Amino acid sequence: MQSKTRIHADPSLNEDHFDRIPDSLVLLIFNKLADVRSLGRCSAVSKRFNSLVPLVHDVYVKIDRVVTVDGDPDEALNLCSPKPRNLLSHLLKLMFLTVLKPFHHLQNTNGGNKPLLPQLSHHSPAQVLKNFTHIRSLRIELPAGDVGTEDGVLLKWRAEFGSTLQNCVILGGTRMDRKPASSNQEQSVEDNGSIPESFYTNGGLKLRVVWTISSLIAASTRHYLLRQIIKDHPTLRSLVLTDADGQGTLSMGIEQLKEFREKPLAASASSCRTQVPASNMKLRYAPYLELPEGMGMQGATLVAIKPAGEGSSCNTSSRKEAEAFVSGAFDGPFKAAAKALVKRRTYLLEMNGF
Repeated sequence: MQSKTRIHADPSLNEDHFDRIPDSLVLLIFNKLADVRSLGRCSAVSKRFNSLVPLVHDVYVKIDRVVTVDGDPDEALNLCSPKPRNLLSHLLKLMFLTVLKPFHHLQNTNGGNKPLLPQLSHHSPAQVLKNFTHIRSLRIELPAGDVGTEDGVLLKWRAEFGSTLQNCVILGGTRMDRKPASSNQEQSVEDNGSIPESFYTNGGLKLRVVWTISSLIAASTRHYLLRQIIKDHPTLRSLVLTDADGQGTLSMGIEQLKEFREKPLAASASSCRTQVPASNMKLRYAPYLELPEGMGMQGATLVAIKPAGEGSSCNTSSRKEAEAFVSGAFDGPFKAAAKALVKRRTYLLEMNGF
């Protein structure tokens, strides 16, 4: 009689070795990933991933389009649209949109069959982030800069907010060159360190005022739109709202976020934005600046803005912090431009709140 032999499957072949990786290491990988779209795709992989994604600390949200409050797709602002990308006038009445299909079928581990994110074709960042419970660092990118400018004009700004504006610096130039200036460029104007008379008579000062007001409106509008996100995420320690053009950046650190939560936000009476307080401005100007990487800037202007009563001569610490903010506001050749302009003669201006 033949003996019967039994064939047993090797248990090691059925074992999922990925399960051996501890949750802390998986979360470390997710934090490096950061992009909310990619995190959504990871959540669809397994129940384990679905339960871990809401615990990530670092999140990046890219906004593809901005649409009107009624969600009319015909009114959507799209990067592919041939229309001018001036979002400033729209941001006062618009909501953010981002399309995150990977999230549509995810389940909330704490809510039964409730989706991890709302079943909407249009998601605001607040909706997308609602079920992320441990966010510490958040970066949101808009599809374009808020302030419309003419072709060739450079405009960059960076602002810090708590419950209101704390610091803002604006760097502008009427034209950027990729080669040394020719004889017909502004470099030919005599430069003795002072603002030339033509600056006041040919509309130069008026243009800088427009840049300043427009940038402050853009920054205060962005700040106002972050209210719900900050309210929903008490664990936040760093929040940055920028745009794909690299035009403007609003940042809030741990102290600014604490102030935002503790002090009431003063909204503008005329529009959906934070009120800009009365401020002191320091304006520096150079007809032409030679910059690294073979670049040059015509009509180079640096405007540093601080709320009135702060950063006065009697407060050395505050003044040094403001100077450090200005010098570190930009990167690359624009950082060099800011450092060069800081050494120029300073002109003081005052601005009422609005």
